[in-house]
Amino acid sequence: MAETERHRNLKSLALLWAQAHGFTCCAFEVALPRSNFRADMAAYKPIARGDPESDEPPIGPTAVFECKQCRADLLNDCALALSASTELKALHERRATLERLLRVHHPSLASGDSLFPEWTSYNFESLQHQGYQAVLKKIAIAQRKILQNNKFEKLVSYRCANVCYLVVEDGILQCHELPLGWGLLVRRGDNSLTLECKPDWQEIDAATRLRLLQRIALAGTRMLNTQHSISFEERIEARRDVI
Repeated sequence: MAETERHRNLKSLALLWAQAHGFTCCAFEVALPRSNFRADMAAYKPIARGDPESDEPPIGPTAVFECKQCRADLLNDCALALSASTELKALHERRATLERLLRVHHPSLASGDSLFPEWTSYNFESLQHQGYQAVLKKIAIAQRKILQNNKFEKLVSYRCANVCYLVVEDGILQCHELPLGWGLLVRRGDNSLTLECKPDWQEIDAATRLRLLQRIALAGTRMLNTQHSISFEERIEARRDVI
């Protein structure tokens, strides 16, 4: 299916937003590690230095962006989605209340192992709190009623990147309808994105982040070949000349 102008525009806005927020290594249509999925855009944020006691080069955080131009791209059954959306809003409010209380009563749940303080996360799942776990299960069930497929859930569970964002047109998705863990960027007007919902931070091992960076570079090179009309046959012939 041919890409629409609106979808291309969302990808361009995501590219600009990512670079403005430090993710200066970006590419479109990137095959993701640990999955068979391809992201609309993937990005990497270089960092100046890592652990001063380590000889390994520092590897920065990664991000995935999925762009959706209309609600039909996300929803399965409109009538079912409307009911599920109302249920989801109440469940997310309950989840937020529980998490606020759990932070107070169980401060040890703070991960404390992130290099990026602004992404301090809490491992609520490790507490095995029955009420909290029940809310999460109900949220997952309601989201399956709304979303056409479980790509979004899988990208988080596979830990493909540190953060994941849905990039959408205004009015097609609310924060309480988001798949768990995802952030929401909404286009306001023609030329800007607004962060409506912050994504959860996921700790990803350095090897996976490096693999995604390599795939970003490969996707960027593929796009350059296309822009400069360098064919596959020409690349093979050039390789033979080197050998």
